[in-house]
Amino acid sequence: MTGVVVTDTGSANSAPDRRNADVTAWVAVAAGALGAMLATLDISIVNSALPVIQGEIGASGTEGTWIATSFLVAEIVVIPLSAWLERLFGLRTLLIIAVSAFTAFSVLCGVATDLATMIIGRTGQGFMGGVLIPTAMTIVAKRLPPHQQPIGMALFGMTVILGPVMGPLIGGWLTENLSWHYAFFVNVPVCGLLLLLLFVGLPHEKPKWDYLTDADWAGILGLILGLGGLTVVLEEGHREEWFESSLIRWLTLITLVGFASLIYGQVKARKPVLKLQLLFNRQFASVAIMALALGMVMYGSTYVIPQFLAIISDYNALQTGLVIFWMGVPAFLLMPVLPLMIRKIDIRIAVGAGMLFMAVSCFVSTSLTAESGGAVFTESQLLRGVGMILSMMFLNQATVASVAKEDAGDASGIFNAARNLGGSFALSALASFQDQRIWHHSRRIEETLNANSVSLQDYLDGLARNFGGMEGAMAALSRTLQREAFIMTYNDVFMVMGVLTLATVPLVLFLRPLPKNASLSMH
Repeated sequence: MTGVVVTDTGSANSAPDRRNADVTAWVAVAAGALGAMLATLDISIVNSALPVIQGEIGASGTEGTWIATSFLVAEIVVIPLSAWLERLFGLRTLLIIAVSAFTAFSVLCGVATDLATMIIGRTGQGFMGGVLIPTAMTIVAKRLPPHQQPIGMALFGMTVILGPVMGPLIGGWLTENLSWHYAFFVNVPVCGLLLLLLFVGLPHEKPKWDYLTDADWAGILGLILGLGGLTVVLEEGHREEWFESSLIRWLTLITLVGFASLIYGQVKARKPVLKLQLLFNRQFASVAIMALALGMVMYGSTYVIPQFLAIISDYNALQTGLVIFWMGVPAFLLMPVLPLMIRKIDIRIAVGAGMLFMAVSCFVSTSLTAESGGAVFTESQLLRGVGMILSMMFLNQATVASVAKEDAGDASGIFNAARNLGGSFALSALASFQDQRIWHHSRRIEETLNANSVSLQDYLDGLARNFGGMEGAMAALSRTLQREAFIMTYNDVFMVMGVLTLATVPLVLFLRPLPKNASLSMH
């Protein structure tokens, strides 16, 4: 979406261009969509295989989380830089470099036998994959005529949503039926196809090396240190007990230095790497806040649901992946009508409806019990999928509609980074919130148990007969109490996500609709 702007093609002075895109243009759009799906899919494809990978490369549970974290950190850092990188290298050259390097790093992950090699590979995947997400919309804007751009936008929105929901399913199937190595090797043929599509579909553009001399190096360094440090602090803070850890204190200092450098670049650089003053625009600020909420629900739900199913329902990786995949079904079903919806429905109505669907999907999951299995999430996942596709598609439009045309590249970088940061905020907050609520519910349940209660004594006697004595009975009771505390905590988590999402709905009032017959173009 880098460098995308809104134009009015229906003015009195110029007739709309009704010529259809040629085959090479659609090849380019397919390449962009496939690249975006690959990048978003690889965020979550290892989640199902993580316990197996940790065991084979000799990583502890805490160390193993870096296999996922390193990818996310790198991706968040590079997304806001993609507009500058595209201007520097040219779109085709940048994407060919990114896809080629992504392939190499995927192979490195697949052959890794130790944690360090795996983290290097995942970091490289994240850097290269982060380029593929915002540039997918650039291809739609550059290669399609105005009247066909909604089709390209729909394809892009569908792939960005399908990536995270297909990741656990594909990763789970490959791990259960082949080996975890194939969760990385599967990228090789896909990247080969992607390179072919890029060569056919995109014209060559000369690099503009003067961007190196005019670059806002303070801002670039600030983005890397600030966003990178912040993401790691959010991901690792809970496990490291926050500021009790010297690592978190140092990372926080690095984050502050990074953001200070970014602000310095905003003030001093002739062309700042990212125009953060856009956030003072209340319309765009509303879009950014809703992007945070979008990322929170998308990544938060795909984090919480597998946990619940593994702990409470004893689901394996493939079974969990099938449950997560339900969220992607509405994208398939709505695909034929999405272009028409984009043309006809007011942004404020569509985004408001999408955020409401996501809030309701969370509220539907606030009555979980010990008997709840994967089927109980079908309704909520379908509702969440509808909300995701509506919010994602129309917030893409709102991003470029809320800023001046020369600022659209920066706006898209901030929007995409905000969505991923919402996921980081969610995972960090959920980890702390879960621990607190589990402790709270455990204490509350224990307070209701009276040692002198006849019914409790009878219950323990029954357990003792089943578990070979009172010691076994007490252990069984403890497991039951812990399970119930877990379930109550997951209900609380969905309630909080629903309330926070609902709170963003009024922000749609700050959005403005696209001009009549609006389209995307490049500045």
